[in-house]
Amino acid sequence: MKRACGVLLPVSSLPSKYGIGCFSKEAYQWIDQLRDAGQSYWQILPLTPTSFGDSPYQSPSSFAGNPYFIDLEELIEEGLLTKKEVESINWGDNSSYVDYDALLENRLEILKKAFENEDLDKKEDFKKFVKENEAWVEDYAMFMAIRPCFDNACWSEWAEDIRKRWGYSMDYYKTTYKEDIDFYKYIQYLFDRQWKKLKKYANDNQIEIVGDIPIYVAFDSADAWANPSLFQFDSENNPSAVAGCPPDAFSEDGQLWGNPLYDWNYHKNTGFDWWCRRMEHCFKMYDVVRIDHFRGFDEYFSIPAKATTAKEGHWEKGPGMDLFHAIKNRIGDKQIIAEDLGILTPTVKKLLADSGFPGMKILAFAFDPYGKSDYLPHNYDRNCVVYTGTHDNETLVQWTGGMDEETRIFAERYLNNANTPEAEKYWDYIRLAMMSSANTCIIQAQDLLGLGAEARINIPSTIGTNWKWRIDSTMLTKEAMDKIYDIAIYSDRLSYRCQHLEWLKREEKRKALEEAKVKAEAEAKVKEEAKAKAEVKKETKETAKAKTKK
Repeated sequence: MKRACGVLLPVSSLPSKYGIGCFSKEAYQWIDQLRDAGQSYWQILPLTPTSFGDSPYQSPSSFAGNPYFIDLEELIEEGLLTKKEVESINWGDNSSYVDYDALLENRLEILKKAFENEDLDKKEDFKKFVKENEAWVEDYAMFMAIRPCFDNACWSEWAEDIRKRWGYSMDYYKTTYKEDIDFYKYIQYLFDRQWKKLKKYANDNQIEIVGDIPIYVAFDSADAWANPSLFQFDSENNPSAVAGCPPDAFSEDGQLWGNPLYDWNYHKNTGFDWWCRRMEHCFKMYDVVRIDHFRGFDEYFSIPAKATTAKEGHWEKGPGMDLFHAIKNRIGDKQIIAEDLGILTPTVKKLLADSGFPGMKILAFAFDPYGKSDYLPHNYDRNCVVYTGTHDNETLVQWTGGMDEETRIFAERYLNNANTPEAEKYWDYIRLAMMSSANTCIIQAQDLLGLGAEARINIPSTIGTNWKWRIDSTMLTKEAMDKIYDIAIYSDRLSYRCQHLEWLKREEKRKALEEAKVKAEAEAKVKEEAKAKAEVKKETKETAKAKTKK
């Protein structure tokens, strides 16, 4: 990746109308602000649908888009909805936070009204979308249409015939629930159309989109239901082992994530076809892709499905470079960021080096007064991406405010900012990240705006309060954006567009100075000539006067 910078802001956090950030005019305005602030990247969180817990990392599909992000105002403009219909719904009482309960109750219902007002038989671009995406959209739409038949229970609790996708059962549900299936295809069509329009606008303004995908899929997903061979499942299509991580200093029992593990032998035997299709789809959606839990490609922690804690797990060998060679051969060289946080073994480090992908450096992990830290900027190599923090971290203001005394002293000495007012110290960390040798620097929007705990996105291993924070349009002040623009100039991270504009400014200034110099020289020459003429005239007069006297 090039030496540049960008901002991390989830789509859900945009200040759009109707309960959640979406592909609305506010998204376009945000791109304008990024462009004018000299940024090259807009990093987002996964765009996939959310499910229980509202996490974008636990989705019913690794291919589908979140229907909550569809801009209702555009549907109003197209005559598919009325303003009265949309505004009559309670989308939540607090514009600073997403009310997922209100969205769950109302968003699909209002989209169904738009669906009912469409004539899909005459909509050729809809038919084209379905045909181009039939490898996933057919299964996803059917999966979502069937769920209500079983009280939205996990597919493992469905009747055996449809759980195991027996032919006669598949035909029955396809026929019986055709309208519901078409509806779910339709909202994916809307999502795709609106997102690609927004992405094109970003790209036209020289802003690249950094997407984000988890390594694993959710068990309760169309991916697992439709493709059981991809995973370590038993004869009843239940997981034999699940993902997690071992006990450490932060968790005595380790972490039991519960995601199904891939059957990497099957993937290898199929040329990693599913993964290649997944990444191909991702790069239609994004310009850069961050893959979560990169270590899992080297080694993954396998926990027996019936285990109650991660203590019973063990490490297994992952696909390594075989996977990335297959992806490259299929779709070519692409920009991938490896989330390589946590304990890195020599083999993980080798895999990262062999892949050539930039890893991640988190500034909030850097200031350990008791030992060496790879996250301190003087230890960076160029091929990495530095973040002030991620969606799982405290904001800069929250983190610095909660430092223990030893860490605070260490950080102040490192930054030489003991005399900086507390309210301004977050800018020192932003400047440190921007001035680092890392090729790419991504600043969280919350950190750019100096927000505290109220703006934290996620607290790992908790549910109920996460993924809700939204930005207020009044927060995006020109002062903050001008400040990051100035830092981008001095850290040599300015976007190509703004570099050109700065060059034009310098050229205009240089030309103005040259013109002023030429003008001054001309004026001086005129004055000199006038002076010389005056001298000659004076001498002539004096000569004539002398002759008269004689």
